[in-house]
Amino acid sequence: MTIAFGDRLAAEFAAGRHLCAGIDPHAGLLAEWELADDAAGAERMGRDVVAASAGVAACVKPQIAFFERFGSAGLAALERVLADARDAGLIVVADVKRGDIGTSFAAYAEAWLAPGSPLESDAMTVVAYQGFDSLAGAFDLVRAQGKGLFVLAATSNPEAREVQQAVRDDGRTVAAAMVADAQRFNDESLADGSVGSGSVGSGSVGSGSVGSVGVVLGATLRLAEYGIETGGLAVSGTALPVLAPGFGAQGARIEDARAIFGGLGAALLANESRGILSGGPAGLAGRVRARAEAVAAALA
Repeated sequence: MTIAFGDRLAAEFAAGRHLCAGIDPHAGLLAEWELADDAAGAERMGRDVVAASAGVAACVKPQIAFFERFGSAGLAALERVLADARDAGLIVVADVKRGDIGTSFAAYAEAWLAPGSPLESDAMTVVAYQGFDSLAGAFDLVRAQGKGLFVLAATSNPEAREVQQAVRDDGRTVAAAMVADAQRFNDESLADGSVGSGSVGSGSVGSGSVGSVGVVLGATLRLAEYGIETGGLAVSGTALPVLAPGFGAQGARIEDARAIFGGLGAALLANESRGILSGGPAGLAGRVRARAEAVAAALA
């Protein structure tokens, strides 16, 4: 039986795991690891992060750009990282930020989510500025194959503010509309039985089932400035998964997670990359465990 992505997240949250360990093999970090800036170096870092994260972090998030830059060799390296994660039973969120319409987006979804694809992941980050329904090419994979999506809503780069805070004809900001559309998809899918309904668990903020479509919200932002309410969504229906970059090196404190996200913290994945990767391979497992424990304590 296929397990819904939201149910898999719910099991992680129930176990107190909320850390999303980033895999970002950019040149500076590879040098710090004393690895070559090539596909082999990226593979080594990725596989080490997977090994350190299995059973400790809720998921890993490879930033695909740092593999793509090496062409076919980089993608082959990534395939081996993904294979390690599957073997370890570790959830993978492919940070690909794909967005398009019609068959083009469906092809992206097939590449990153279809069972048996060499690049198969459990979820992918997506861009829906062509409209939320432009993601329809992935909906069957979410409903029938237990896959997930994380829709960019409010990101921390200042260039995005003008677009994401823009007010639509219906009075909502673009960012708030992305959040509402993801919540609507989850609630409707739960109601018609097309996805699972695993419980968040008592170890998290809030309670209830977890959706399979989430949003990306920067932890360094004032979400109210984007028209995003941080209360209610996690408890009035399906908990909305939130992938939150910005903790650690970018300045947000994990101790403030409840204050930042309120009710949205029920299904929070706190992403950290540099805070885990800096320092090289020595002590990597200890850093992952320490950050995982800090996130769990903040959301207990």
